[in-house]
Amino acid sequence: MLKSMTGFGRYEAVSEERKVVVEIKSVNHRYSDVTVKLPKKLSYFDTSIRTMLKNYISRGKVDVFVTYEEYKDSTVCVKLNESIAKEYWKCLEELAGQLNMKNDVSILGLSRYPEVITLEEQAIDEDAMWKELEEAVTRAAEKFVESRVLEGEHLKNDIIEKTDKLLELVSYVEKRSPEMMEERRNKLSAKLKEVLEDKQIDEAVLATEMIVYADKVCVDEETVRLRSHINNMRATMDEGENVGRKLDFIAQEMNREANTILSKANDIEISNCAIDLKTEIEKIREQIQNIE
Repeated sequence: MLKSMTGFGRYEAVSEERKVVVEIKSVNHRYSDVTVKLPKKLSYFDTSIRTMLKNYISRGKVDVFVTYEEYKDSTVCVKLNESIAKEYWKCLEELAGQLNMKNDVSILGLSRYPEVITLEEQAIDEDAMWKELEEAVTRAAEKFVESRVLEGEHLKNDIIEKTDKLLELVSYVEKRSPEMMEERRNKLSAKLKEVLEDKQIDEAVLATEMIVYADKVCVDEETVRLRSHINNMRATMDEGENVGRKLDFIAQEMNREANTILSKANDIEISNCAIDLKTEIEKIREQIQNIE
């Protein structure tokens, strides 16, 4: 199935101890560019999350946001660094002795010295945490892919409509080309009659002139190749995933054929039609830029 590079997915994993929320959103990008934003406490899960996402994403600028909320009253503990406190006290005693002063530092005062009392976050159960985080990432990624598939179907339908328009334009060029050749032959014949007056027109000369002219303006090969590219594009969209680059290449080839038709055209109607071809192909290319 065709997937867009634009998508969004969100999931909340809630337990008695915590809530984990994962949001994934993306826009089009030439390659795969994944940014994972995690709370500091969960930073060591970054690599694991990236590894998981490789199963869901091959192209696109993807941002992953993870938020984390503990339901416990406190996840912070107070720690006394006894050895540091004793060193401070020892230094203060020595200082008081050297200055012949009383050491009047209280326990409260001593506790305010750097590193005597510190706050530390309690270690979390990594296995339990990863189990909840893995579920949230998986569910968010699944919803993310669903949104991409839905958007991909819209893109596919739009491109099919535009290729229908291309086929109509190609059919017109194919119909108009022999008419243009016949008009050219009649004009050339009339011109020769005017120049030669009563003399009989040499059909061989007329045929030679038409062959030279046809060689310059004939676009049969271009229309055949253009039809082939259009059919190839439609078939490629039915192939499944990761076809964006291939579709873009096909669109480039389609544009090349349209350019050749325009450059060969010696007829205002075919020229206008070729311009319409290029316009529709450019619209298709813009849509393809959003396909994974």
